[in-house]
Amino acid sequence: MAGRPRTPRGRARETLRRLREEYPGTVAELCALRFENVFQLLVATILSAQTTDERVNSVTPALFARYPTPEHLAVADPVDVEVLIHPTGFFRQKTRSLIGMAQALVERHGAEVPSSMADLTALPGVGRKTANVIRSVGLGLPGLAVDTHVGRLARRLGLTDEVDPVKVERDLNPMVPAGERGALGLRLILHGRAVCVARRPRCADCVLADYCPSAFSSKETLRSSQAARV
Repeated sequence: MAGRPRTPRGRARETLRRLREEYPGTVAELCALRFENVFQLLVATILSAQTTDERVNSVTPALFARYPTPEHLAVADPVDVEVLIHPTGFFRQKTRSLIGMAQALVERHGAEVPSSMADLTALPGVGRKTANVIRSVGLGLPGLAVDTHVGRLARRLGLTDEVDPVKVERDLNPMVPAGERGALGLRLILHGRAVCVARRPRCADCVLADYCPSAFSSKETLRSSQAARV
């Protein structure tokens, strides 16, 4: 392994390098949501709030077949949409967001998904995290989506002290090349799910542990790592 970086920027760059090897693939391949175009990605990302990607992927085939374009979804009967997306939870609010988003695309953007952060976040149901997913995964533009995994790992790695996702993104963006931001976010999510979990991080199995300021910092983590080596 490379030497141990001592600055936040150095740790960010080394994290980018190591996680690229640990989780190879393009941003589209790293994204767990299944989609065929940027409109479908937008719908799926809105649905992914407060649920799992697997649950979203289980309902979107029928939803996309019924409403393949913004024009179709814009005139949908809310009750029909609610039935289709019910398993994802918060289905009434998500239905309002989906139909409102589709209507906004038709009325403001010629039924095309816009690319700018301002235009995306002006759509119903679209916050900055969703907009960054659309920009990076769907449009090939810079965009670092900060969810709970990204925020947790960024703090554990000493890349930020912030808790607010917008401030975390602000701190991380200058540390990595613009074109790598989306992939870094997705790889941090994968690593947060598989290794650097919230309650009991598996530091003994982590490729970042040799320079992570938080590695083996809790008694519970140290105990679990010792047990793993027995």
